[in-house]
Amino acid sequence: MEQEALLNSPIEYLKGVGPTKGDLFKKELGIFTFGDLLMSFPFRYVDKTQFHKIKDLNEDSEAVQIRGTLRRLETFGEGRKKRLVGRFRDDTGVIELVWFKGANWLQKSLQIGSEYVAYGKINNFKGKISLPHPEMELITDAGIKKATSFAPVYPSTEKLNLKGLDAKGRRKVMEVLFTKIKKTDIPENLPNYIIERFNFPSRFEAVSHIHFPQTAKQLERAQKRLKFEELFFLQLRLLQIRGHRKATVKGIPFPAIGKKFLTFFHEKLPFELTGAQKRVIKEIRHDMGAGGQLNRLLQGDVGSGKTIVGLMCMLIAIDNGYQACLMAPTEILAQQHYAGISEYVEGLGVEVGFLSGSVKGKKRAALLERLSKGEIDILIGTHALIEDWVVFPKLGLAITDEQHRFGVKHRAKLWQKSKPSPPHILVMTATPIPRTLAMTLYGDLEVSVIDELPPGRKEIKTIHRNEGHRLRIIGFMKEEIAKGRQVYIVFPLIQESEKLDLQNLETGYELLLRDFPMPDYQISVVHGKMKPKDKDFEMQRFIDGETQIMVATTVIEVGVNVPNASVMIIENTERFGLSQLHQLRGRVGRGAEQSFCILMTGYKLSAEARSRIQTMTGTNDGFKIAEADLQLRGAGNMEGTQQSGVINFKLADLSKDQRILQIAREVAARILDQDPKLEKEINYRLNRYMKTHGKKYKAWSRIS
Repeated sequence: MEQEALLNSPIEYLKGVGPTKGDLFKKELGIFTFGDLLMSFPFRYVDKTQFHKIKDLNEDSEAVQIRGTLRRLETFGEGRKKRLVGRFRDDTGVIELVWFKGANWLQKSLQIGSEYVAYGKINNFKGKISLPHPEMELITDAGIKKATSFAPVYPSTEKLNLKGLDAKGRRKVMEVLFTKIKKTDIPENLPNYIIERFNFPSRFEAVSHIHFPQTAKQLERAQKRLKFEELFFLQLRLLQIRGHRKATVKGIPFPAIGKKFLTFFHEKLPFELTGAQKRVIKEIRHDMGAGGQLNRLLQGDVGSGKTIVGLMCMLIAIDNGYQACLMAPTEILAQQHYAGISEYVEGLGVEVGFLSGSVKGKKRAALLERLSKGEIDILIGTHALIEDWVVFPKLGLAITDEQHRFGVKHRAKLWQKSKPSPPHILVMTATPIPRTLAMTLYGDLEVSVIDELPPGRKEIKTIHRNEGHRLRIIGFMKEEIAKGRQVYIVFPLIQESEKLDLQNLETGYELLLRDFPMPDYQISVVHGKMKPKDKDFEMQRFIDGETQIMVATTVIEVGVNVPNASVMIIENTERFGLSQLHQLRGRVGRGAEQSFCILMTGYKLSAEARSRIQTMTGTNDGFKIAEADLQLRGAGNMEGTQQSGVINFKLADLSKDQRILQIAREVAARILDQDPKLEKEINYRLNRYMKTHGKKYKAWSRIS
């Protein structure tokens, strides 16, 4: 097609680009073709519809735009110190324009006596204001039209700027591209019924106005259309994948709720299940008994009881004659699951095995032989579970804990251990994910949420303190230790940094020894640079109660369950993200005693740091915290999203466009309900677009 030929043209063939700039576009921005350039959108706009008078300018003025006449141009200095100075006048006064680069070229190109629009940021030097390096637009019929619009600003780099592809240079390249683009080059991809329902501009208009809007209304309508488009096609793809899996992948049927499950539920369950746990177990039972494949994400805040739910699902698999496994990201966490689950199932006739890198030699060989013979019902371990020599004769359920800490290939190898039918899949996370993010990261999964803590669990008291309270904090620690409790102290750095004025673990440890001397007190030290064996040894000492204080970096964020620990002190709290702070806080509050989280900061705090601390002291609800984190940092920076491969949207922002995402998903779901394969004539454009562009909406979140 002619349109494809144009948009597929190599970027270096565009007038004004050429081989050198073309290579920069490719290396710096990943722009290879005309089409790539067309779809590289501005990240902000300069409002050039407003003009300022020179008499009103002062050092507090932000970016300004003035219309006037260039009266004079003079050069001063030599070599690197050479500068070009112009006098610019309007009907209210005169201001100097100054350029420190490109003086010779500018002196030839600028026309003295002509009218210009000058745009830039005011500079104050020794009490005199000037306009350094202004953008200049000669006032002609076309020039004034360009100057009095919303000027796009595109992402750039230092290398691009040096080659003339700065804000103004990028706009010129885009203007050249639009002289070649016709309406047919940007074909419509949405059906008329969607365009009419939401009063969208055409796709050609939306793309044109996203680059060169003449009014704020044009820009708003273009953004709304293109954001919807991004989110809609992603959701359409995810829902197609989910529908295809449900229609074609036959799971192992687990029709029976048998003796082991019922005995555990009626006789061994250590506490009453919450309403949320019962609801989630019911959802999972339905999936496993319906003949399809369970493919579900289980979200639950710290301490909400995900492990018990996982265990009861494993008992369903065992009652139906199958094995189950649970994979955890660290040996400590895997050991804790092994110890807890072994205790829960004692007397039920359920064989539980443990496998990690530390299980070697004859012990490993014996375990693997028993597993291959079907003598082990539940295998718990680390990523060692995915090794080729680990053979399950009848794997019916595979669970991963903190699944975002595993790579996609790691998880896929585990799912392939059941032939011919795949095992049922349950992934668990204690990192709460906002609903909008879950719909995007895991849009092709079913999602269950345990949004209720077990009764009797005391809320962790969270307080904010600064260095002036240090002595009182030390006294409080001694009081808690005297009661038999244990304390965590978490630092953001291991060694002192010259750039960051932070408390660090090594210095903090030395200071602690003065207030908590041996042998009266014992202190564990754990950080990411330690050998795994040494780290596990120190953690185990704390778990066993041999040490009263654990000094650590964030390696203890996930996977340490010490019910006796009642105090979490986080140094330099301002350096941590909200989700990380919430995970750290979740290390305490696991026993029956009142627990405390103390957020230590410096005296000076940014507005964002203050907002994070207010959120932490105001709520223990992980989902509220995750929503606040999404608002503060955006989706790309939230924990777990990078490992999960969150898509880099061109325009959409999940922290701001939640309503658009919700509508896009509802529209996509309704369309696929009525036309699963997009075969109807009314959906011809959707079918065509998904065939040509659907691959870019790959299901990076798929877990099976």
